[in-house]
Amino acid sequence: MGGLKQTEWTELAAFARSLAGAAGERILPLFREPGLIDNKQHGGFDPVTEADRSAERAMRELIERTYPDHGITGEEFAAKPAASAFDWVLDPIDGTRSFICGLPTWTTLIALTVERRAVLGVVSQPFVGEIFIGGPFGTWSEHGSTRRRLAVRPAARLSEAVLTTVAPEIYRSERQLRVLEDMRQQVRMTRFGGDAYFFAMLAAGFVDIAMDAGLATYDVAALVPIIEGAGGVITTWDGLDATGGGDIVAAASPELHEAALAVMQQR
Repeated sequence: MGGLKQTEWTELAAFARSLAGAAGERILPLFREPGLIDNKQHGGFDPVTEADRSAERAMRELIERTYPDHGITGEEFAAKPAASAFDWVLDPIDGTRSFICGLPTWTTLIALTVERRAVLGVVSQPFVGEIFIGGPFGTWSEHGSTRRRLAVRPAARLSEAVLTTVAPEIYRSERQLRVLEDMRQQVRMTRFGGDAYFFAMLAAGFVDIAMDAGLATYDVAALVPIIEGAGGVITTWDGLDATGGGDIVAAASPELHEAALAVMQQR
């Protein structure tokens, strides 16, 4: 748990919640409003909006004012090196495609790493008014005045599992395409389009497997403490630490995780 005492973790979790609030204040006035969309990817489509940039600026300003020795790694701006063991990993709008379509499945992702290990994760959806917070002391969801401790559901066999992922088009390499097809054939049901929300739903006990391909650290670092704090397992497809990104799979139990890895690593 990165050497953090529970009191220290609780204080940092409260600060992370304030970061989510600051991001939401910048994002919500621009949600479902016409606005300029920029494309960050030459030869493809990787959208970014002013809401992305404004929300990250707000979070960076708050971190730099409160914890000036902490590092910051964000999607939209250059990294700020840490002068301590602490680094904040920010994705102001995960699911920008959903955001520009007016769909409320986008979220703000906030992680705190200590010596490169994610110890605190936040997934916030301010339009819905829901936030998920997780770490070594557990995972909770908050919606209005309701606060609920989360736990993964009893793991199904692979043939009975609900599999979730963002979209087929993120699977580009031969291996990625093969894994997606093989996993879809092995499970009971596959759902697309939920962005990081699918990983939160795994922690909440509604999904058995969540996987994605080609994630950056800001796409996944916040999800690691949330999944693990709820009793799940999350790694790369090769069974390595997921914090740095890559091809990622999360499952509701070690047994189901091993079954998924066996499919991913065959041939």
